[in-house]
This record gives sequence, structure tokens and C-alpha cells, in this order.
Amino acid sequence: MKTLPKLALVTLLGITLAASAAALKTDPAKSTVTATFKQMNVPVDAKFKQFSAAIDYDAAKPDAAKASVEINIASFDLGDPEYNKEVTKKEWFNAAQFPKATFVSSAIKSAGAGKLNVTGKLTIKGKTADVTFPLTVKAEGGKQVFEGALPIKRLTYNIGEGEWKDTSMVADEVIIKFHVIAQ
Repeated sequence: MKTLPKLALVTLLGITLAASAAALKTDPAKSTVTATFKQMNVPVDAKFKQFSAAIDYDAAKPDAAKASVEINIASFDLGDPEYNKEVTKKEWFNAAQFPKATFVSSAIKSAGAGKLNVTGKLTIKGKTADVTFPLTVKAEGGKQVFEGALPIKRLTYNIGEGEWKDTSMVADEVIIKFHVIAQ
């Protein structure tokens, strides 16, 4: 048996790795990222109109999956132009200095059929924290549907400074929900 030349072996290995990677293309028109919080104890739903997600997922090898998300902070929509303008200010998201929020996975582990546990780093307003959350994944019409909810504390990321640190008006708890369709 002859040995393959080193270049051929490296090329073959590269092709094998590329073939096993399952980088998916996200459908932004059908995907959503929302945030739910309480203001004066009343639930408020808002959405991010612009975001991108890079997902490398193979259902046969879920533990090898990787994901990253980048959210355009200025696209946060509370349903009112005045509120939208307010939350981009320094006291809230400070979108001028921190235009993007990001999530990068460090581990994705199978948690049973159609379930994953995701761990990674969430960065908002220049503050980074380790987060872990459950995720469901299902095949639907030739596409993968990823859904999850990530609870955070807004004050961890300095969202709501000065008088807005008082959680009696706007609660500290925020749930980031996502529904991402990719192929």
C-alpha cells in the first residue's frame, strides 16, 4: 500500500471536513428575535428587525454544532417611534457606541430528541456574560427550525442606567426569544 503524499492527504482531509460541516443559510424573512420584559408589571413585547445568524448544524452530530448571532441594536422595535428612539440612548442600549449585540456558542450538547443545551457568550452594550439555555430543533419542510428562550438580567449588561436602574418601573428580567429557520 502506497502512502499518499502529504499535500494530497491534507487536501483529502480538508474535503472530508468541509463535507461534514453543515453550515446553514438563515431565512431572515421567516426568523424572529424578540424580547419580553415587564414595565410597571405589564408584559411588553418588542422585536429586533435586523439580525443575522450563522449556524453550523448536522442532526447526526449535534454536539459538533456551532452558532453565532449578531443583532443590530438600532433595529429594536417597541412599536412606537418615540420609544424606539429612547431605547437607543446611552441610558439604555447606547446604540451609537455599541451598535451590535452578539452571541457566540462555546458548546452545544444533545439533550434528547430534538433538544439541545447551548452554552456561550452573550455580549450586549460592551458587557459579556456566559449564558446557557435550552433549544429545540426540528426538521420542517426541508428546513431546520431552531427555537429557544434565553432569560437575562438587563442590569448585568447596564441596560437602564441612572434612574432606570430602579427595577420597580422596568423589571430586571428579560426573556430573549428566537425562532430561526435555516436550510
